Amino acid sequence: MLYLWVKALHILAIISWMAGLLYLPRLYVYHAMVERGSARDLTFQLMERRLLKAIMNPAMIASFFFGFWMVLIDPGLLSQGWFNVKLGMVFLMAGVHGKFAVMRKAFEQGRANQSDRYYRIWNEVPTVLMIIIVIMVVVQPF
Repeated sequence: MLYLWVKALHILAIISWMAGLLYLPRLYVYHAMVERGSARDLTFQLMERRLLKAIMNPAMIASFFFGFWMVLIDPGLLSQGWFNVKLGMVFLMAGVHGKFAVMRKAFEQGRANQSDRYYRIWNEVPTVLMIIIVIMVVVQPF
């Protein structure tokens, strides 16, 4: 029964983290199209900072915490191929999270000089990783 509770909390944390990972780069797309120092620029900076620090960071930490707890309950997961692929994709997702944090800092410091197209491409990365993760967990192809 404990495993199911931990799994439920893990899924809730992932949903929150993914919501941020899908929304933050979309904010960057629109942010890249506004004038630096404008009221809209400052509004985007505030939205991005709050999303990252108040939702995404805690959700990512909770995802890892509950995921690690699940492995402690069922260490056999580590010997399954699908789980190792999933774990690799999760670590890539954490790297994307870190890249998005660097992007946010660049906007805040007025150093973001990429086009909105650049951020549109980054906007797709979490989706691709999420698809792979979900297929690994649900289908368990190997």
